[in-house]
Amino acid sequence: MQVGLIGLGAMGRGMADNLVHAGHDVTIWNRSGDGGRPIAGARMVDTPAEIFQAELVLTMLADDAAIRSVILDAGLLDHARAGLIHAVTATISVAFADELAAAHAAADLGYLSAPVFGRPDAAAAGALNMVVAGDAAAIETARPAFEAMTQKIWTLGNEPHQANAAKIAGNMMITFAIEAMAEALVLTGDNGVTPDAFFELMLGTLFPGRIYQTYSAKIASGDYEPGFRMKLGLKDLRLATEAAEKAGKRLPMLDTVRGRMGEAIDAGMGEQDWSGIAKLLLEQNGKATD
Repeated sequence: MQVGLIGLGAMGRGMADNLVHAGHDVTIWNRSGDGGRPIAGARMVDTPAEIFQAELVLTMLADDAAIRSVILDAGLLDHARAGLIHAVTATISVAFADELAAAHAAADLGYLSAPVFGRPDAAAAGALNMVVAGDAAAIETARPAFEAMTQKIWTLGNEPHQANAAKIAGNMMITFAIEAMAEALVLTGDNGVTPDAFFELMLGTLFPGRIYQTYSAKIASGDYEPGFRMKLGLKDLRLATEAAEKAGKRLPMLDTVRGRMGEAIDAGMGEQDWSGIAKLLLEQNGKATD
């Protein structure tokens, strides 16, 4: 399949590698070039318009504004290949997913929301979990490329925004888990329990899942090198707030954790991993692990 990819950050690079290894014809455009690290077997092109001549286009850009600037404002849909399918694999707002779906329908192009769960190591290993929603026929057409990048594809419905709502909610839950682990360390630390002992207990009993395994290790070691930068995490929590407000709902835990992440960014931690909200709480309570 001819696959075009826009966005060659830590996630996009791993995705491109796996598409090439699966035998797809891959073209890439990145706003800042290839960073001196070309993807073997893929072809860099000079403009994003060239990407929209592929059969399937994947975009892994940071946010709504970046996608709007690169694709909608530039009029790429007006000159795209007939029958093209465009899948946005990044985390975007529910409202913008609806806007993108309408714009693609007006241009007689396919559109899928296909955000992924997984950090850069999972992208490199082809072990992402992809949440897909949109036209069933378009999903089946794109499936061979999706399977090259993922360990599982989760199909949620016919409306693209369904995938975005699930991705935003999932990211929200990750931050809740990080906050819960940090608060638990404050409580147990005040009673003489070490982080390693406490997390070994939790991972071996109540919380054996990947999120608790990944982030408990980072918190216990004080390693906040970014896999997912906090400033992007705050963006996702804002998207969750917007979606809740649009539905007339208020989510109290979301409000609390979003406020803590904003506080951490104000303290200069925006480029650290989003698990750095634990570092902020632990330092405020005299329990820093690093």
